[in-house]
Formats: sequence, C-alpha cells, structure tokens
Amino acid sequence: MTTTPEATIADARERIDALDDRIIGLIQERMAVSAVVQQTRIASGGRRVHLSREMEILGRYREALGKPGTPLAMTLLELCRGRI
Repeated sequence: MTTTPEATIADARERIDALDDRIIGLIQERMAVSAVVQQTRIASGGRRVHLSREMEILGRYREALGKPGTPLAMTLLELCRGRI
C-alpha cells in the first residue's frame, strides 16, 4: 500500500500538533514548579532569581540544541520567572 505525499504530510502535522500540545503542557507544568521554587526561596530570605542556576539551564539547552537552544532557554526562563 502506497501513501500519498498529502496523507504523509497530514499525518506528520497531526503528530506535530500532538507534540506541541505536550510541549505546552510541560511548559505550564514547569512554570508552576518554578513558582514554588521562587516562593520558597523568597520566603526563606533568598532572591527570586538565581542567576547561576539560569546559566546552568542556558548551557544545558545550548549543549543539547546548539546555538538556537540559548534563545529558546531564555524564553522559557522568562516565562517561568513570572511577573517581576
């Protein structure tokens, strides 16, 4: 059985949409966990943002995804910081 290019593209787009839904859900979960960390840090007298930790995250994304990983990580960090 041969699949048409249109069917292949449609199937791949469905998979992409499903992946995007999962990614969005994971980002929302990360935002919630980050809020707990920030609230706990502030309540114990610490700073809201821990710059060395953010540099660790930037490095991990850059290592895994190459140069485009850095702006992706920056956007993720910005989302997870909440309102400053």
